Amino acid sequence: MKITLPVAAAKLRAADNILITAHVNPDGDALGATLAMLQILRSMGKNAQVYIDDKIPKNFSVMPFAEDIRQPREDEKFTADLLLVLDTSTDRIGAVKNLTDAPILNIDHHITNKGEEGDLYVDADAAATCEIIFNLCNELNAEISKNIAVCLYTGIATDTGFFNYSNTKPATLRAAAALVEFGVEPNVISEQMEKRTLQDVKIMSAALQTTKLFYGGKVVGMFIDEKLYSQTETTEGLIDLIRVIDTAEVAFLITEKEKKVCRVSMRSKGVEVSEIARLLGGGGHVRAAGCTLYKDFDEAKNILIRAIGDYMIENGWMTPADFEERAEVSISDFDNE
Repeated sequence: MKITLPVAAAKLRAADNILITAHVNPDGDALGATLAMLQILRSMGKNAQVYIDDKIPKNFSVMPFAEDIRQPREDEKFTADLLLVLDTSTDRIGAVKNLTDAPILNIDHHITNKGEEGDLYVDADAAATCEIIFNLCNELNAEISKNIAVCLYTGIATDTGFFNYSNTKPATLRAAAALVEFGVEPNVISEQMEKRTLQDVKIMSAALQTTKLFYGGKVVGMFIDEKLYSQTETTEGLIDLIRVIDTAEVAFLITEKEKKVCRVSMRSKGVEVSEIARLLGGGGHVRAAGCTLYKDFDEAKNILIRAIGDYMIENGWMTPADFEERAEVSISDFDNE
């Protein structure tokens, strides 16, 4: 059931033991929102704990209270009277779902979240779930400390590409400015998010070599197989290396996390990739979305490329001639141009 932000605040005030979670493969917004809420709820005297069913990218491990994040263990239970799901629908929280059967409060900004379980507050106009949490602080009369501000700013900044993406709105910038006034140092956060180990730089180089163009260059893809994935700390930011290609309307990254578990991230310059993701069992923003395909890597690649092509031709983003140029073109084919 969809609810208002004041009602969401009332449910948080009424609960004493709160389990906080977000989606698998957590990004800056998911981690910023969960860690900010952890601090807010504890400051209200609540027993709160964050569980994420995935590893935390190294860049984000320096965020305040990141060391408090737990991964669910098999057969583990958490006594809660509320499960707070942030930045995702409830079907993307993995094994955390098995920790409790408490009522669900879902707070999100993804337009594809239909709130199939529990109570949902969704604001698709918000650039990030952290922007919603910033507004929720007012409803809760919660004081924003510097540590809370750092978490919220990190989420907003990373989900807007440091205010470069089209989801950056006046309200987004006002929230970010207010957080800076609480002590956030934007340059420190951006420098931390940009840090890469030498190994990660090598992986970036190897990943770029997998780049292929499809449909006459209107679609560009990067392919991280299980072997390559096992060598990197994070795939965060890899898709940004190819989304800038001038001919591409859609960029995608497909990662084989393990056999028959392939994660997909998509970005676009206008195509509603959230619809493509939804058709494949995922969701997200209009221009930034993703899904997980439980298929072998080669089969998952073919399903994804076909789905993107079908959607683009059905919605006027490519011509039949483009569609016929489905054959992949490797980046190495351009070496001598």
